[in-house]
Amino acid sequence: MKDQGRNPRVGVLAGSRAQVDALAHAVRSHGYELLAREVIRNLCSGWKPEQVDVWLADLGEQDEGLLDVLLETGSPVLLGIEHAPQPATQAFTLWERRVYTKLRGMVGAPRFDTGLAALEAEDLKPGAPSLLTWSQEYTLNTDLYVCVLAASLGGPEAVKEFLDSLPDGLPVAFILAQHIDGRMLDILPRVLGRHNHFRIRIAAEGDELRPAEVLIAPVDQEMDFDDAGRVHLCGRPWQGPYAPSMDQVLANVSRSFGKQSLAVIFSGMGSDGSMSGPNLIQRGGKIMAQDAASCACSSQPDSMRATGCVSDNGRPSELAGKIVDYMKSFYQQNSAVH
Repeated sequence: MKDQGRNPRVGVLAGSRAQVDALAHAVRSHGYELLAREVIRNLCSGWKPEQVDVWLADLGEQDEGLLDVLLETGSPVLLGIEHAPQPATQAFTLWERRVYTKLRGMVGAPRFDTGLAALEAEDLKPGAPSLLTWSQEYTLNTDLYVCVLAASLGGPEAVKEFLDSLPDGLPVAFILAQHIDGRMLDILPRVLGRHNHFRIRIAAEGDELRPAEVLIAPVDQEMDFDDAGRVHLCGRPWQGPYAPSMDQVLANVSRSFGKQSLAVIFSGMGSDGSMSGPNLIQRGGKIMAQDAASCACSSQPDSMRATGCVSDNGRPSELAGKIVDYMKSFYQQNSAVH
């Protein structure tokens, strides 16, 4: 029986190194513990597997004897894993998510600490004032820019650093899609809003997107927008294995706001967001990502980088500066036109 104090342990067996590596990546990027990984032809006859909670096994007909050995361990065995597509493709991302869904159905979802509780407990003092500035001379009578902040493991600390670094008056409305236990959702606004000028709240039906405000996507149901840009709570669960689904948030924002859409991908597990990233770019939007060195877990921004959609990388405070520079450039260009 699995120790309740740890995440599930997964063993990987396959007939090729490429398949082993792909399965191992799917396991680790979603937060499971990888205990064993082997290419079948390299196993010696006296090999005895360590105890794991589930085996991911890509076995051929000639490996029936090995299946008997795995079953004797008493751990469940997941068979019928399709061959992994070419890495850094949407097909690979979908394949990885199918592997994760199968693992989750067998041994449950891995637990992870977003870092929110520790951030709430800290006796945070106001930091130095932001060196970034925004002059109202840039502001035109134009539609609002909307920026999605996508975060998971390690996300709250990164998002707070980003928000704390932004200047007052920036004409951007923010939507936060944070993978989190729904019971912790109410903590986010008060923690992220400490010592900065943002109004942060959980999105409600009919809310309007406004500058200097952050709407947090609910965990229990999909959030969309009407033709006027107001929030519509759909009353149905988010599609796919993640909640809230960053892919759906990005798709809904890019459809509603087109070229005035931005996204910043912060620390997190898995690959959520990377399916919809290319569509946001095709509609004229822009995507930035937290660099791997400053992430608690870089799987999420790494997956978006693999799509080729990320134009800027950096730690959260640096990304705040890049957003400001981008918005200044946008307004200066439009001022010249008008």
